[in-house]
Amino acid sequence: MSTPLLPLPVRRLAAWCVVVLLFTGVLAVGVWLCIVFKTAVTPVLLALLGTALLGPMHRRLVRMGVHRSLSAALTCLAVFAVFGGAAYVVVHALISTGDQIIGSLKQAGQDLAERFGPAGTSLEDLAANAKDLLAKFGGTAASGVITGISVVGQVLATAVLALLLMFFFVRDSHRAADTLRSLAPRAAGDTAEAIARRAFEAVEGFMRGTTFIALIDAVCITVGLLVLRVPGAVGLGALVFVGAYIPYLGAFISGTVAVLVAFAERGWFIGLGPVGVVLAVQVLEGHVLQPVIQSRTVQMHPAVVMIAITAGASVAGILGMLLAVPLTAAVFGVVSELRGRFAEAARAE
Repeated sequence: MSTPLLPLPVRRLAAWCVVVLLFTGVLAVGVWLCIVFKTAVTPVLLALLGTALLGPMHRRLVRMGVHRSLSAALTCLAVFAVFGGAAYVVVHALISTGDQIIGSLKQAGQDLAERFGPAGTSLEDLAANAKDLLAKFGGTAASGVITGISVVGQVLATAVLALLLMFFFVRDSHRAADTLRSLAPRAAGDTAEAIARRAFEAVEGFMRGTTFIALIDAVCITVGLLVLRVPGAVGLGALVFVGAYIPYLGAFISGTVAVLVAFAERGWFIGLGPVGVVLAVQVLEGHVLQPVIQSRTVQMHPAVVMIAITAGASVAGILGMLLAVPLTAAVFGVVSELRGRFAEAARAE
């Protein structure tokens, strides 16, 4: 009997290396294909997120006797009204308070320069030259106005296509299981359906939980800003609502904008109020809302979320940051389903 060239642990390690390399290669090809066909992939992913978010609303309307097409149309209109209105309020608020933010930075730089000498001069110079930098940037952008119009057109086309796809996804969601079974091999039909359901349930739970948390955060911060009489409080609250879909980073950015606006209009003493409001809301979210609201969905460690956001940003910028966490939640749902099935099969043996 011949003796193996390599010991058993080395052969096992080699087998696992081959599996990891194959998996990484398939994943890399998949990401590359998504980047190449991003014009078609992006609307599909956005439509799936919208379907996961408002699918319960559609099903409730259908149970109330509303026709499926009408129910899907009302659902799409709800998405357009909520997110379109939030985007409009955010843009309007940022435009109206942009000069105030720059003024607050300049004043902060002057105060630091008076108290700390050269340490604050750079901030003062940066704030003083902010408008010149923006003007130069605007001149460069104006020279490529055709490109800018093309980008705006692509964004609008993507949004419209995503809305239309969401209409069809929501309306025909009851046929998804049969369609998946028809595409999968007959022996793997049950497994494919179970995995797809678990992945979609994970995304659905994440989107609903995140939306509810974002709404609570936005209402609390808006009320706090209104009490402190900070201008643009409603717009800043809308910014918090939109930013909450990018965990951790979105809340930090939107909270920073709210604090800067408060400093610009109400001064340093009153400006500390929004800092306390934002911190209190973040503590409430991290210790109460997240554990309670998302306790029945896929739980992800904050480190995993941050890595997913970073990877999404490196692949597709802001859009990648938005899509990274829901896709990671879907992957966790698939892994959980497969683990449960393998454990069940092992117990049966």
